[in-house]
Amino acid sequence: MTTLDPSPARRRRRTSPRRTTELGLLVLGALITVGAYVLASLGKTATIPPHTFAFLAVVVGLGLAAHMATRVFAPDADPILLPLVALLNGLGYVFIARLNYKLASLQSVWTALGVGAYIGTLALVRRSRDLERYRYLLAVAGLGLMLAPLAPVVGRTINGARLWVRMAGVSFQPVELAKIALAIFFASYFVEKRNVLSEPTLRVGNRLLPDPRPMGPVLLAWGLSMVVMTAERDIGFSLLFFVMFIAMLWVSTGRVAYLMVGAVLFLLGAFLAVHLFGHVHERITIWLNPWPYRDRSGYQIVQAQYALGSGGLAGSGLGLGRPQVIPVVASDFIFAAIGEELGLLGTSAIIFSFMLFVGAGLRTALRARSEFAGLLAAGVTAVIGFQAFFIMAGVVRLLPLTGVTLPFVAYGGSSLIANYILLALLQRISAESSRQRVTIPSR
Repeated sequence: MTTLDPSPARRRRRTSPRRTTELGLLVLGALITVGAYVLASLGKTATIPPHTFAFLAVVVGLGLAAHMATRVFAPDADPILLPLVALLNGLGYVFIARLNYKLASLQSVWTALGVGAYIGTLALVRRSRDLERYRYLLAVAGLGLMLAPLAPVVGRTINGARLWVRMAGVSFQPVELAKIALAIFFASYFVEKRNVLSEPTLRVGNRLLPDPRPMGPVLLAWGLSMVVMTAERDIGFSLLFFVMFIAMLWVSTGRVAYLMVGAVLFLLGAFLAVHLFGHVHERITIWLNPWPYRDRSGYQIVQAQYALGSGGLAGSGLGLGRPQVIPVVASDFIFAAIGEELGLLGTSAIIFSFMLFVGAGLRTALRARSEFAGLLAAGVTAVIGFQAFFIMAGVVRLLPLTGVTLPFVAYGGSSLIANYILLALLQRISAESSRQRVTIPSR
């Protein structure tokens, strides 16, 4: 049997319903965003913003730019991924503008750059398998980006964590870009070594046992995570990096043993971190019982609990709450601000949006045409899904605070640009996996 791709004209006709669905969802998301923007202004100042139509034009313009790029470069891509991201990004901007207009101005610039990065990635990465060629280059780049904040001249410490690099008057977190490079490297490496990592090849007497040497990468990832956490005083990204590694390793091999080893190493690392590093011990302490420290180190988390509790089922209303009393609310605790003003219904909508995103990402991974594409899609989905889970769970005290931002929602230029690039990679794989083939009997 011989398989051929349909002609471009037939493919465009077939995929137009998907893009039409995407466009409709984008318009709906834009209307929700603008409606929320107006309501937030009415709640805060009792006036309609004078530039509402200009805001609508910008929201629709950015959405249309991303949509047209998807229509041109990835016409078979999933129709709900981009609208979900646009809605999360839009609602996040509304809350940032309601909390700090200066940060909102910066976030609008970062959003435009993020959409530009999305379009550029779709245009440059025409086939996902081309990324495999650069795996070792990306591995070196990823490690370099992770360690860049330790550089003596450009590295910066902000809020106790040395995660920032400042160049030409602009501060950014290179570790956000590192997660892209390392996800691609892990996907390529695990595909190449899958048989070695998953098959028992070591003979001991009359029995075949798994070769312990493939555990080396797991131990290396654990060790690097500990080094990063120690040197940069960071919990969130070291944990995210380690979880992404273990998740991709498990998906590629199907061996539960790697999950068990990863869990043991995680517990060991957590035990060592709590007893060796004061900042980790402090976070665990205020996670377990923040109330004795409500005027000091626990002030932030205590105010977040008050905000969530006062929100109730439907919230106080947009612009009518007091989430601004939470320190660094626009970046670290925007989920608490949403909970106060939109209540349980609003936070549930955010959680449900991320669940839909993860479901669409995993569906893309399952339908991928190649092992590399499938594993990369799983890795991208895991990065965004776990990052969202870590910060939301930290805000509600299900987990200790990790310091990562809520993807697409919270303020943060580095995170926004990196996540839009991850979205573009997921769209590229989705377009490849959704493209049907015509089967022609061979003679």
